[in-house]
Amino acid sequence: MKTFRDETFLWIHLAGIALFPALVGVTFLSLAVGNNFPYLFELPLLMGISILPILLMQLSRPFDIFSILLVSLKPESLSEEQRKILTLFQTPQHKLVSLITAIIMLVLLWLLYRLAPLATGVVWFLPQWRVLGLAIAGIAFLGSNLFFQIPLSVLRVLITKEAKFSQTKPYSVEKIKEGFTVPGIKVGKIKWIFPSSSPANKLG
Repeated sequence: MKTFRDETFLWIHLAGIALFPALVGVTFLSLAVGNNFPYLFELPLLMGISILPILLMQLSRPFDIFSILLVSLKPESLSEEQRKILTLFQTPQHKLVSLITAIIMLVLLWLLYRLAPLATGVVWFLPQWRVLGLAIAGIAFLGSNLFFQIPLSVLRVLITKEAKFSQTKPYSVEKIKEGFTVPGIKVGKIKWIFPSSSPANKLG
């Protein structure tokens, strides 16, 4: 019997967590580059670059999971079941998960920062410019935060009980653009990713 858990987009974005360890590793090594500026400057800077933007997005306009790379399905192309899934990303529980995840990421960033000097010998071949290290670390940790926040949000949706899902109201098509962060080019179909799927999921 087909359920909302069979939605391919959910599993694609859940699988994104596989990139999380690699991006954390890049952050760790980048923080070992160059001589530290005062940590009271560096840590708030890194928090502002890599944690705050994703948290604000998830609290105000959550990421629209019906997208792949630089392509997103148009709101009017989404099925009723897909719009029910979007509704689950707007619940208070979702926002709480996002907030807790941001706190976890903040603690992780602090640990990486404290332990980074241990990797100094590994990054000796790179130009020892602290600004370069901070720039790479900020971008890498932004990515790791994104690929941690979204999969956890998806996981929370996946554990929703069928009874609750059946009672969920589909998110209004007209409100999707203002209620969600819809990245990339808007298309009506994505057939090169879902060659055997329904017309709503075929591009071209």
